[in-house]
Amino acid sequence: MRLKTSLLAACALLGWGSAQAQEAAAPTQQQVAAPSPTASAVPPTVQTIPGMPPVIDPSNIYSEASGPDKLSPVVAHDLTRVYVPNLRGNSVSVIDPSTFKVVDTFPVGRSPQHVVPSWDLRTLWTTNNSEGRSDGSLTPIDPTTGKPGKAIPVDDPYNMYFTPDGQNAIVVAEAHRRLDFRDPHTMALKGSVEAPLCEGINHAAFSADGRYALFTCEFGRYLAKVDTVNRKLLGMLKLSKGGMPQDVLAAPDGHKFYVADMHADGLFIIDGDSFKETGFIPTGIGTHGIYPSRDAKFIYVANRGSHKVHGPRHSKGSVSVVDVATDKVVKTWPIPGGGSPDMGNVSADGKLLWLSGRFDDVVYAIDTETGSMKIIPVGAEPHGLTVWPQPGRYSVGHTGIMR
Repeated sequence: MRLKTSLLAACALLGWGSAQAQEAAAPTQQQVAAPSPTASAVPPTVQTIPGMPPVIDPSNIYSEASGPDKLSPVVAHDLTRVYVPNLRGNSVSVIDPSTFKVVDTFPVGRSPQHVVPSWDLRTLWTTNNSEGRSDGSLTPIDPTTGKPGKAIPVDDPYNMYFTPDGQNAIVVAEAHRRLDFRDPHTMALKGSVEAPLCEGINHAAFSADGRYALFTCEFGRYLAKVDTVNRKLLGMLKLSKGGMPQDVLAAPDGHKFYVADMHADGLFIIDGDSFKETGFIPTGIGTHGIYPSRDAKFIYVANRGSHKVHGPRHSKGSVSVVDVATDKVVKTWPIPGGGSPDMGNVSADGKLLWLSGRFDDVVYAIDTETGSMKIIPVGAEPHGLTVWPQPGRYSVGHTGIMR
């Protein structure tokens, strides 16, 4: 009963009607079925944190973001656009994916790093961390109009995530080695978690049940494990090699994690529950961003082509496709003429992978079947772009990691 009540509340936040909420809250056959001889092969029901929508498929936490048929009614009237924060341009470029053309560019705060969909899917937040200064801010974008609103002053918002229960925005204050838990709408500060060993704290991924998150420490070779309910640091893990961990993505089971390391040129595999390193997958030079395919059978890995924080143009950039079942690279797509693929996401239908070309001032639209790509000029040093709308019930942040 408590699970159903929590889900009804979550559905109300997402703007679903009561009929939809009742249907979603109905127990699945797996939940009510009597034990059978093959029951051991069925993943157990995930006991999520209070208020978090239930995990429908315990073997795939991304099951409710699998395609256009999973678009929430909340995003029905949103424009289909790609929003590109231009770090050195202090602006956001807006691309119409049907024409592959920039249709708008508007100013935001200083040093915009990522465009982050809110948990309730109603706002796209541009994180302007104002590198080296104290005037950081968050600029809201209305996805129904594609236009920005009034910025909210926030200290050092390099990146932003949302706890899976929707109760907190987690502003990643990179320069301060700190996570600020804030009201997800007003951004009023509720509390902080200090991570003094996590130099360059920046990217995160959540466990299947939402109880913890792993954060990468870009300049320290560490990962930080954080209790999302009690807001405390649980531990630090030093990686065996490399030294510049970047993006991190939970595998479909929500227990295994992939960590991109720009110096190790590949993905570390981490058991999140035991917080131990269990493997490594070589991918390409300057491994940076990680995104799941719509069916969650593959992950797309952006290799930036350089080990430098501020890399050159036309590096040996590429995209690796990793089979989640085998943890093997099955395809590699070099950027024609060289490039610097960085952060992005997959289109709602899964047919295009959109990535910023960080040091080439472009965006790549990559066919996920053939690897062929279109290259679109944007502003100066594009970074964490988001593709919108995305399928899914809610966003846990970054460039639109949906569940």
